[in-house]
Amino acid sequence: MGLKTVEAVSCEPPAVAEEVPDTRPVEGAEADEELATFAKALGHPARVQIIRMLVRRQVCVCGDIVDVLPLAQSTVSQHLKVLKDSGLIRGEISGPRTCYCIEPRALRRLKALMGSL
Repeated sequence: MGLKTVEAVSCEPPAVAEEVPDTRPVEGAEADEELATFAKALGHPARVQIIRMLVRRQVCVCGDIVDVLPLAQSTVSQHLKVLKDSGLIRGEISGPRTCYCIEPRALRRLKALMGSL
């Protein structure tokens, strides 16, 4: 299954989030809870596919995510909600639809937490 062309728009995270280093500990109860939340969000292959697509594109993808996955619109919407609730992605309203982007700071945090295992 190849990726189809998806409409994309710029999705720049706030500059401050990029500049401030994350000095939170990567071990301990809070870090473990945070890692478990991320792991649960990534606990379905469709959500992993969505994250990979958003990371590779490095842009905000509007609506057409459904065309990339062999799933119903309602199912994709539920997966997007789980990812958004975990903080790994963000959604911004753009006209009649919502555009989704990777949340770079959360992805860096996930990598740091995984690296501490």
